[in-house]
Amino acid sequence: MTFDDNYAVWTKQTGLPAELQADLDAMRTDAELREDAFAVPMAFGTAGMRGLLGAGINRMNIYTVAQATAGLARYMRELGNAVMQRGVAISFDSRHNSELFAHVSAAVLGAAGIKSYVFDALRPTPELSFAVRDLHAFAGIMITASHNPKEYDGYKLYGEDGGQLPPDASDKITEYIKGVTDIFNIAQADETQLRHNGLMQLIGEDVDAAYLDAVATVTVDPELVKRVGKTMKLVYTPLHGTGKVPVMRALQRAGFANFSMVREQAIYDPEFITVSHPNPEFKEAFDLAIKLGKEQGADLLIATDPDADRLGAAVRVGDDYHLLTGNQIASLLLHYILEASKQAGKLPANAAVVKSFVSTELADRICADYGVKMLTVETGFKFIGDAIAHFEETGDHTFMFGFEESYGYLIKPFVRDKDAVQSTLLLAEVAAYYQDRGMTLADAIDELYAKYGYFAEKTTALEFAGVTGPKKMQALMRAFREDQPEDFVGTKIARFEDYLSGVAQTADGATSRLTLPKANVLKYYLTDDTWIAIRPSGTEPKVKFYIGVSADSQAEADKRLDAYEKALSQFADAVE
Repeated sequence: MTFDDNYAVWTKQTGLPAELQADLDAMRTDAELREDAFAVPMAFGTAGMRGLLGAGINRMNIYTVAQATAGLARYMRELGNAVMQRGVAISFDSRHNSELFAHVSAAVLGAAGIKSYVFDALRPTPELSFAVRDLHAFAGIMITASHNPKEYDGYKLYGEDGGQLPPDASDKITEYIKGVTDIFNIAQADETQLRHNGLMQLIGEDVDAAYLDAVATVTVDPELVKRVGKTMKLVYTPLHGTGKVPVMRALQRAGFANFSMVREQAIYDPEFITVSHPNPEFKEAFDLAIKLGKEQGADLLIATDPDADRLGAAVRVGDDYHLLTGNQIASLLLHYILEASKQAGKLPANAAVVKSFVSTELADRICADYGVKMLTVETGFKFIGDAIAHFEETGDHTFMFGFEESYGYLIKPFVRDKDAVQSTLLLAEVAAYYQDRGMTLADAIDELYAKYGYFAEKTTALEFAGVTGPKKMQALMRAFREDQPEDFVGTKIARFEDYLSGVAQTADGATSRLTLPKANVLKYYLTDDTWIAIRPSGTEPKVKFYIGVSADSQAEADKRLDAYEKALSQFADAVE
């Protein structure tokens, strides 16, 4: 069917929600908009699906959500009654329709005879991951678009380990989703009946209490926190999202009695009215926190994204605040965990840290200094979760920390995804540790650089919106493969890795096999110790560029970073 055929099917439906009918009406004279909404179904992968809210098969709405859940339901039914009774934990964030989508999911599961555990109000992504494990559920659904603008929502699926689905399960569910051809007639059970027959159970404080008990174990030095935390000035903003209550309770329980919350952004607002992008890696997201921080003389500002899996931070430098990168935050957390554990005599001999292969190599140097194994995995927190599971199965290593450069960190593995609640608590402790030494976190970064070398890293992205976006992304990746650069701004390539072919090649032509799973990723190692990686995003229509530079001074590192960023941009522009 053409996109206009698909559009026509929708226009013939009766009883559509008013906002979807209005969306269809608005598309009537806009062929480009109709094509984007109706040409191809929304992509579903190991991270679930994410997209614009609205009418269409390539939009987030009650019908595409029901279709995705019907695919999960068929998968679970085939696995048998025991799996169906274990059920699915469901949570949602503060976005438009997130709660509705959560309850639609429960109704579809209930009609298939599958039990659901639905949170009584919005909760963060990491608590959903925890709930899957705590309730011994078979799967989890998180309705969220993470840090995307207000126009988006998403549907994230979790496996029984609390991590994102493994590829084989995701592929099978995707196959079943495609098999649901009439998305307007997917069976949904009555919620009142589900509640009374036990197929839908509301959860809330019971899981909250267990989760916060676990979060409390993240604190490494409780005495330090109690002594310094009662006077340390900290500003926190949940950016209108789910972090507000759990972060507040975790900080108060640990002993951080002097923190302040940005009141304007402590409102659950799906419009994100105070910020255009509720993304804690952007300085704009910190505007109100900076204002409050200056009024109170706070040394540290922390922001979590709307589903509270990512954390950003800003530190006071003179009379202003400087945003830390995700790599810098990770390095501070990692160094403190290892140093404090060592000082307490609690650093295991088989300690291990896990990071994505596009994250900072400063972490590698820190681990080497402490004799701790660094394991590098493919991008995606699922792979960090897989490494943790392997450690637990074999006993070969004790997990100490996991992170991605994209502002995602995990300290304790009772969650198997990024956890900004844990991270906020520990970063506050790190700030207390340095305050006790008469230092800020800006001073702490300088101290790490002076010891381990100066680093500069940056992630940029090119966006390819619309129905032609995927083809343009493929063309760009193909250009890097087929028109291979010989150097970047005069610096030769020492090693090139293509994770799609699984082959690495050095400058002298020698080849070897890569051990990481196949993925559409390219990585270059240059002769000046710089690395560059290129990959399409798994959740957004973007191609991402990662650059990591180390040098003998910060000025030199920043200079090289700028030059390489410009070279990548020029290459990409030539392809477009």
